[in-house]
Amino acid sequence: MPNDYFRFKRFTVWQDRCAMKVGTDATLLGAWAGLPPNGGERLDVLDIGTGTGIIALMLAQRCADACVTGIDIDPDAAAQAAANMAASPFSSRMKVVCQPMQQFGGGTYDAITCNPPYFQGSLECPDSKRTLSRHNTSLTYDELASHVFRLLAGEGEFSMILPADHLHHMEAAAAIAGLFEKRRCYVRTKETKPPKRVMLAYAKRPQPAAQCEELTLNDPKHATLMADFYI
Repeated sequence: MPNDYFRFKRFTVWQDRCAMKVGTDATLLGAWAGLPPNGGERLDVLDIGTGTGIIALMLAQRCADACVTGIDIDPDAAAQAAANMAASPFSSRMKVVCQPMQQFGGGTYDAITCNPPYFQGSLECPDSKRTLSRHNTSLTYDELASHVFRLLAGEGEFSMILPADHLHHMEAAAAIAGLFEKRRCYVRTKETKPPKRVMLAYAKRPQPAAQCEELTLNDPKHATLMADFYI
């Protein structure tokens, strides 16, 4: 049975009211996501489908000038994220909006993140909250890419994580929306196994060839990536 909370170096994430618990996908993305250089100026950040608020909290920790908004369609998740943010050292720079992405119009953002639902095409969960969190029933890849393009600032960066076998879906959606791949990172559970996840970063302007890297869980590179967060 999952713990009710996870304690990180600078904040604690409670998850007892969230359908989807803190997982490796979220912590990887929170540490890897691009935050454009800001020269000490305010950086507006949006986390789509914020859940517990874990990714938003990691981004707020990484950049002292970041003002982070989390959005979630589930009222319980939004309330939990708001409580986690309020209890953190970054509370003055964070907020949560409980609203469908299709209705959200909160300006433009320098960085956007999303750990999207990922059981596209599989049987739906019997629990409606887990269904909302884990299936593309409320926001498809096409819709996600379209809304990211609408909300991303001209020099901003959008970062996400998804199953490696969903990569072609997102590549097609990004191309239609007008997003250009900037970076990608394949994630393996073991060196001898094929990638299980892939992290992607997109921009609104054409990019040179995307930077490509690999990461294996629990290897030194992974430990370095998470060093500022894991106790």
